[in-house]
Amino acid sequence: MHTLSRSHDWPILGPAQVRQLEPLLQALNPTPLMQSAGLACAKLALAVAPHARRIWVAAGPGNNGGDGLEAALHLHQWGKKVVVSLIASPGPGPEDAQAALQRAQLAGVRIQFSAPTDWLQQMDAQDLCIDALLGIGATRPLSADLQACVQAMKNCAAKVLAIDAPTGLNPLSGQWLDGGNSGDTLAVQADHTLSLIAVQAGLLMGHGRDASGQIWLEDLGYLPSQHSVPPLAWLNAPYSAAPKPHASHKGSHGDVAVIGGEGMYTNGMGMTGAAILAATAALHAGAGRVILSLLSGQTSDNAPPDVMQREFDRLALEKLHVVCGCGGGTAVQAVLPEVLQRSSGLVLDADGLNAVAQDSALQNALRQRSAHAATQATVITPHPLEAARLLGCNTQQVQNDRLKAAQELAERFQCIVALKGSGTVIAAPGRTPRINITGNGRLAIGGTGDVLAGLVGARMAHGQNTFEVAFEAACAAVAQHGQVADDWPPGEALTASRLAQRLA
Repeated sequence: MHTLSRSHDWPILGPAQVRQLEPLLQALNPTPLMQSAGLACAKLALAVAPHARRIWVAAGPGNNGGDGLEAALHLHQWGKKVVVSLIASPGPGPEDAQAALQRAQLAGVRIQFSAPTDWLQQMDAQDLCIDALLGIGATRPLSADLQACVQAMKNCAAKVLAIDAPTGLNPLSGQWLDGGNSGDTLAVQADHTLSLIAVQAGLLMGHGRDASGQIWLEDLGYLPSQHSVPPLAWLNAPYSAAPKPHASHKGSHGDVAVIGGEGMYTNGMGMTGAAILAATAALHAGAGRVILSLLSGQTSDNAPPDVMQREFDRLALEKLHVVCGCGGGTAVQAVLPEVLQRSSGLVLDADGLNAVAQDSALQNALRQRSAHAATQATVITPHPLEAARLLGCNTQQVQNDRLKAAQELAERFQCIVALKGSGTVIAAPGRTPRINITGNGRLAIGGTGDVLAGLVGARMAHGQNTFEVAFEAACAAVAQHGQVADDWPPGEALTASRLAQRLA
């Protein structure tokens, strides 16, 4: 059993893949998988709550409930005071779950059919609740019985260990099962989540990152290299900075041009700051040279002195890694056809993406860059609303299946996609996507997306202008961007400008 570590390539599966693996793993294991899963849960329960005097197991009617019953059996045999609340459904349950119930009953485990009100009132922070209600099969809003258990768990002072996924969370998307978006949604907030066989995608995206607590994995014998079930995604690897060679020079690390920053005169709202943030990020991330081309047509005294400023018409786009769209407003539409046709490497963000979403000719131009991917690699960095505009759907549809949305964007526009948000997804045509778990809510402020765009541009400029290099550059930039936020000093305000200056 392991905690989720960013230093390993973890396969991310969905419920369908786990169901496909279960019979394959059972064939290799003389012990029923449910018994192995229950034992792993019981061991973890002792590890995270070693001084628990009371343990409440809320068990649902399916296999997840069976896992909880098996855990209760072991904890009872080890001398712990355990109560199981069994939430039954009409008709017989899975055979393994029925066998687990019989084993628990024969062992003398106390089993009832409602929450143990007397126990819950006496439980404190050293005690433990085990959420074994739904697991990976959860797809619908909670029934009244399940809601009562979840509410009791939320009101209890004890720690919570969830098996597979916290109840109320969609294990595939990381969205709430009731479709809500607020923190008041009725769902389990776990301190620990035990993933069985593989980590579910929903634990790493959306609300899952808050609801799951510390994630643990018991693989039950699953080895990605030995089983033919392909993962939905891989965990994004951490960023590791390589020192610049002593013999390098500014030309060794690429030239980045940032094109954006609509002037005040266009729509009464100046947005030059967004382009300056992207340029600052590219500069601090180690690009050899950074050129700022403001769509206001003017230079800015707020740009770092290390950044050159140049009019758009004087940019040698064929020799540059271009970051386009940050604060571009409507002015970016005029330059996009040329940017899409001529730019060497390209990062398209913000208003550049909005312009593409509104213009079929620009969409075709974006797709056509893939014919020259060896010399014209492209990365787009949409947030969920921009992704929805590009896909012709709404934001909720994007969030309900972020992996699918990112992959669909990659295939539709034949480019690399970094779909931003809680659990940024990096996708590319014909590749298994990656899910990033660095970063936190402090990034949810204006300008941090512009910083990411500039960082991606700098990482692309460091290597050869190939599709593979661009994909790895996007993955590294997303990981680094989040890691800087994770390492931010407590008590110090994170702003986009400070974030850009701390990149290295």
